[in-house]
Amino acid sequence: MPPVPAVPDTGALARRVADAFNPATGPLASALDGFEDRSGQQRLAGEVAATFASGGVLVAEAGTGTGKTLAYLVPAVLAGRRVLISTGTRTLQDQIFYKDVPHLARALNQDIRAAYMKGRANYLCRHRFTGLRDAEAGLSLADRRWLGRIAEWLSETSTGDRAEIDDLPDDLPLWGELTATAEQCLGRECPEFSTCFITTMRERAADSDLVIVNHHLLCADASVRQGDFGEVIPTCDLLVIDEAHQLEDVVTQYFGVALGTHRIDALVRDLSQATGLLAVDKAAAFSVALADTTAAARRLFDSARMELRAREAGGDRTRLTPELALRLAPAGEEFVRALGGLVSATHDQRQEPAVATIADRIEGLAADLAILLAAEDPRFVHFIEVRGRAVWLRAAPIDASSIIRETVIGDRHATVFTSATLTVAGSFDYALSRLGTPDANRLLLPSEFDFKRQAVLFLPPDMPDPRSASFNAHASRIIADLLDCTSGRAFVLFTSYAALNEVRGRLEGLIEWPVLVQGTAPRSSLLRDFRATPNAVLLATSSFWQGVDVAGEALSCVVIDRLPFASPGDPLVAARIAAIDAGGGHAFHDYQVPLATLTLLQGLGRLIRSRSDRGVLAILDPRLTRMSYGRRFLASLPPAPITRDLADVRRFMGAAPPDSGWPAAHEPDDDRQYS
Repeated sequence: MPPVPAVPDTGALARRVADAFNPATGPLASALDGFEDRSGQQRLAGEVAATFASGGVLVAEAGTGTGKTLAYLVPAVLAGRRVLISTGTRTLQDQIFYKDVPHLARALNQDIRAAYMKGRANYLCRHRFTGLRDAEAGLSLADRRWLGRIAEWLSETSTGDRAEIDDLPDDLPLWGELTATAEQCLGRECPEFSTCFITTMRERAADSDLVIVNHHLLCADASVRQGDFGEVIPTCDLLVIDEAHQLEDVVTQYFGVALGTHRIDALVRDLSQATGLLAVDKAAAFSVALADTTAAARRLFDSARMELRAREAGGDRTRLTPELALRLAPAGEEFVRALGGLVSATHDQRQEPAVATIADRIEGLAADLAILLAAEDPRFVHFIEVRGRAVWLRAAPIDASSIIRETVIGDRHATVFTSATLTVAGSFDYALSRLGTPDANRLLLPSEFDFKRQAVLFLPPDMPDPRSASFNAHASRIIADLLDCTSGRAFVLFTSYAALNEVRGRLEGLIEWPVLVQGTAPRSSLLRDFRATPNAVLLATSSFWQGVDVAGEALSCVVIDRLPFASPGDPLVAARIAAIDAGGGHAFHDYQVPLATLTLLQGLGRLIRSRSDRGVLAILDPRLTRMSYGRRFLASLPPAPITRDLADVRRFMGAAPPDSGWPAAHEPDDDRQYS
């Protein structure tokens, strides 16, 4: 796509945006309930408008309460060109499409054509649905009932989005048979192409001013753009990436290579159904080759599982070293030969679209396997992963920054990265290096919330080393005391399930508040129950550290057990550490501390979500005050008063904090804070 010329009058968009935010005469102030004059919001909106007009890359940290969503939506609506907006969470995607855009359209008295796009797995495939209805007799009674329910919905839906079926279980296996992945899709050769829900979604997006996606779809789309039907998202030369701190992880996932038991199971099911498309003589050979392939795959994954179990360190991942790959090579070669037999059996019938698609999938799988077993490739870290019964071979890019720069940003006219957590101790260096944007324009806007009055940061004294066997016992007593101060109403966030489970057991009998535990129910159910249960306490790990909002007094305390350093035993983390050190950097200071700092800020950010919220932040890890690098963490934290005395916490929760007498978080040279 050739570069898009800049708007002739680069100040025109900025003036229109400024007029929209004018607190006295602007349409937002007169039309939006609760609109506030926020200087940070206006600065961000102006910088986004300037970037859209002149081009380039803007990286902006907008602290909580800035109102960053509206700050980029207004320039996006007024830009006069299609804008792609990508979010890190479905929650924010929903908020923008269902709430913010309609409100903004009314305020500006303007028709805003917006398209909401999700990944393929959210949409029913008509072609696969027809095939499953034809084979309905072979389904279980429960699946037949669900199929009937879905058939009724299909006669009414205009989107095919599974979210419209309120009680459809997230993990319903049947749904996997009713949706098509990119490699399963027949594209324009599909008999249902013209009425396909993916097709209609693309058409709506191509006719829209705003295209609203999430990072998973953004990266999935970028990774498969190879021709007419490869891309799902229409061309957009203006891009906003909100919750940009999550982008590197998602890029790593989608630009790597993965082969797991689930992928093989899906292929085998589709191959079995495809047997009926082949000539009789070919079908017999194909069935034999399919049986050989299934057996070879089982041997390969069994070998991989045994290698992981043989590790002394334990865990669910292990590095696929050249030596380990050599041990897996015989099983891998047998698998490749079996796949070759399948391809040969389909060779004469590729004119049939479904057969051609199957053959392409088989060849793609063989190519992926070759990459996965080439463990010496310096661009990737190769590893084996086990999750439940599923086994995966994975190859993940060690450096995602070049992929973001070349593929996600590419030749777009303008790109805006924004998040509430992008800086470490006021510096953008870490974010710019991970996003591949060293020359980007930068904007740092502090939070609009008054942390000095809305929160207190509790750092308990005399905690043992977090690696010691006694840490969880001490942490349990401190957590129980904190929950007594706040009458429950807390998130207690852990860096591991092992710590969560030990503390959970120790808290029994120490606290009177209702306890909810991650893993006992789906995340959405736990959040619903937390909001509905007075004085509830939620014990959780990583998935609750970000993208979770609980308004008001229901959440009055966030406790974090340990500084969230990524495990250096994780193959991907270890490979990135080695790459930074080999390049002359200092991985601990340049990568591990900044990554842990941003993760910590996300966890603490669950507490104060509005100007009326008040509560306690607590970090139990003594390294925050005992180690030299702890000052970098402290310098990045919200400017809440710091105390080490539970009496101060009780006093804070009982009444408004005093105007003086509390140490400030950004005065690290005052040793009295840490004594």
